[in-house]
Amino acid sequence: MSPLVAGFSSLLDPTVLSCIALGAVLGMLVGAFPGITATMAVALASGFTLTLDPLPGLAVLLTIYVSSNFGDRVPAILVNTPGTPASIATTFDGYAMAQQGKAGLALTSSAFASAVGTFAGLLLLMFAAIPLSRLALQFGPAEMFALVVFGLTMMIGVSGGRVVKGLMAGAFGLLLGAVGRDPITGDLRFTFGLVELSDGVPFIAAIIGLFGIAEVFDQIITHRSGSSAAPITQFGKWFPTRADWRTMLKPLAVGSGVGGVVGVVPATGGDIAGILAWDQARRISAHPEKFGKGSLEGLTAADTASNATLGGSTTTSLALGIPGDSVMAVMIGSMIVWGIQPGPSLFTRNPELVYSIAGIMIVATLLALGLSLLRMRSVAKLLDLPRHFLWTIILIFCMVGTYAVNNSIFDVGVMLLFGLVGLFMRRFSIPAGPVVLGLLLGKLAESNLRRALEIGGVSNILTSPIAVAILAVSLLALVLPALRAMRQRRRTTPATPVAE
Repeated sequence: MSPLVAGFSSLLDPTVLSCIALGAVLGMLVGAFPGITATMAVALASGFTLTLDPLPGLAVLLTIYVSSNFGDRVPAILVNTPGTPASIATTFDGYAMAQQGKAGLALTSSAFASAVGTFAGLLLLMFAAIPLSRLALQFGPAEMFALVVFGLTMMIGVSGGRVVKGLMAGAFGLLLGAVGRDPITGDLRFTFGLVELSDGVPFIAAIIGLFGIAEVFDQIITHRSGSSAAPITQFGKWFPTRADWRTMLKPLAVGSGVGGVVGVVPATGGDIAGILAWDQARRISAHPEKFGKGSLEGLTAADTASNATLGGSTTTSLALGIPGDSVMAVMIGSMIVWGIQPGPSLFTRNPELVYSIAGIMIVATLLALGLSLLRMRSVAKLLDLPRHFLWTIILIFCMVGTYAVNNSIFDVGVMLLFGLVGLFMRRFSIPAGPVVLGLLLGKLAESNLRRALEIGGVSNILTSPIAVAILAVSLLALVLPALRAMRQRRRTTPATPVAE
């Protein structure tokens, strides 16, 4: 039986189908509530799914990942608040359409655009992942070290212009990654005599604390009663006309192309792709003056691109073992706990799993599209749910989910500690993504660097054209944002008159 047939036939398992259905509902709800990101939801769900077999567990996590990128459009359109960062560009035209009485059209068009974008990204996964993994199989320790460094610096380089803070967060993550056993000798280090740290910092506990607990703490501190806008309840017509479809064709193509390319680059998520596609669609539109004022073209391009990144991000994560975005960082961590090592070897040892993942995402997209096309009058009422109910539920699930991984109270304490660390980072605008990358990739970078040095010293790295090229690109990822910021400051700072 071919890997393709074996991978897709495994989805016929009733348990897997039930997990996909559960993940679709959870993902839609996660996206619909502003402030609950897909990363936070997947991190929380990881604590529960690790008790399942790998495929059903992945079905839950992947479906949450997919369907949250459908549900997050609802608050973006109805209350002008992104459900997740990926729907930032949706607010540019979606809310304006809702104010014009076209909320139903905006929601339906967004759902179709999201589905088209997701399918475009999945085509990339199915056709580009294997060639990419074959290329990566030729890599030795020097090239793998350079590749891991590239993944780390890309996350830091897109830290919203906060390069120094991103470097600080990445260094902290690398330090956390050094806790536990030495990857070469097996000696214990930085455990402070705690047996629970002999296998390293509990990954699931750390990410639930950084993304889940920190988010709840931050919302509790910053919440103001009556501060949220009332959702729009006048939906108007729901389905696009033939003229609307003709209007959407070009933005669908633009969004698919931009999202596919951006998604392959590590750490560049749907938020960046959506904004880039919106701007590109505006440049080639016959009516650019309508963008930002309720343009169906702008909405379509943004939502197509932000969803097209899912396939590219998954491709990078599975083929290279480097997280494409923060959600895939959590996903890779869960796969490692299950004993699955993402990377080039995955396609030779377990190729049917790759097709199973693609199949899960296809079914999840169809199911999320079906849920999205249901008239969402009830969702507007859900947006009025008091936040303190939601905070209580999330805190309980965070603690139960963390405890369930290893049945360890120590893990719950680690989760709460990282919640406070995450809150501190939010207060000082320090991105949490580089911490996760450092914790996840630190040992991989260290082990490959030490192997490369033992084989041929520093020259083993410097004489490898591939390693040098990747390290050069990594350096540019660090330097270019700083240079761009300096140039911007020079342009905005008025010239000081010279005293005569």
